[in-house]
Amino acid sequence: MPYKGKRRCFGEYQCPQCNRKWMSGNSWANMGQECSNCHINVLAHKQRPLEKPDGLDASDPTKKHPRHLCEKCKQLGYYCGEAQW
Repeated sequence: MPYKGKRRCFGEYQCPQCNRKWMSGNSWANMGQECSNCHINVLAHKQRPLEKPDGLDASDPTKKHPRHLCEKCKQLGYYCGEAQW
């Protein structure tokens, strides 16, 4: 069942065109992220609420969120991690 919350969540993605896989702690219900290879919007195939970092849910503070590939950032006009929902 897809995540239906209004807050940011952790999402797992796989591009149906090139099979590229990625994970993001900036995933949103019913919002996609663009594949950096194919430039098509991809919805997460798995989402869960953000929890305290443990294992794969841990974010890398040195890695910037690619705002230009994020549907939520484009909709808001600013970094979606700053959204107060």
